[in-house]
Amino acid sequence: MPANSLLNTLNATPLFAVGLTLTAFLLGNLVFKRLKKPTWLPAILIAALLLAATLAVIGLPYERYRDDARWLTILLGPATVALGMPLYQQLPHIRALWRPLTVCLPIAASLAACYAVMIAWLLGSSPLILASIAAKSVTAPIAIGITEQIGGSVALLLGALLVTGVATAAFTGIAARLLQIEDDRIIGFALGLNGHAIGTVRAFEISPAAGAFASLGMSLTGIFTALLLPLAWHLIGVGS
Repeated sequence: MPANSLLNTLNATPLFAVGLTLTAFLLGNLVFKRLKKPTWLPAILIAALLLAATLAVIGLPYERYRDDARWLTILLGPATVALGMPLYQQLPHIRALWRPLTVCLPIAASLAACYAVMIAWLLGSSPLILASIAAKSVTAPIAIGITEQIGGSVALLLGALLVTGVATAAFTGIAARLLQIEDDRIIGFALGLNGHAIGTVRAFEISPAAGAFASLGMSLTGIFTALLLPLAWHLIGVGS
C-alpha cells in the first residue's frame, strides 16, 4: 500500500511523466552506445520500449502519461527549427542541386504517403488507420497537426512514425550500397525525406553534409505534405 500511495503522489504532478520520458531517453542512449550503435536498433526505439514497459508495470494509463508529458511535444517545434543551422552551412551545395531536388521532392513525398495508405487499404484497414498512417514520413510536429486535421489517431501516428524512422535508418544504407550510391547528399536527403527526425539523426552520424540534406528533406517533406495531403484527402474522400 505505501508503494501505491507513493505512485499516486508522483502521478499527481506532470513532472513524473516528464521524468519518466527523460530517464528512458538517457537509458536508451546508454544502451545504444553499449551495443555499438546498431542502425537497426536506434536509441529512440530502445527508449520507447523502456518507457512502454515502465508504464505497463506501474499501471499508468497512456492517456494520463500523454497529457502530463504534452509540453515535451511542444519542444519538437523549436528543435525542428534549429535544424536550419546546418541547412545554412550547406547552402551552396543545396543551391547547386535545386533542380533535381525540386523534381524529386513532390514525387518522393507523394509516394511516401500513398504507398502505406494503399497497402493498408488493400488489407482492409479502417478509415481511422488510413488517416493515422498517411503522414508517417513527416516530422512529428507537422504530422500531428495533419493527422488531427484528417481525422486520424495521434497515438497510432506516433507508432507509425517510430516504425518508419527505424526502418528508414536501418535500410537506407543497405539500399545505397546495393544501388552503389556513395554521395552523402543523396543518402542524407533520402533519410530525411522518408525517416523524418530519426532518419536525420542517422544522417548526421554519416557526415555533416548528409545531415544538412536530411534536414532539408525532412523540412520540405513536412511543408509539402502539410499543404497538399489534407486537401487531397478531402477531395478524394478517403474515409468518407
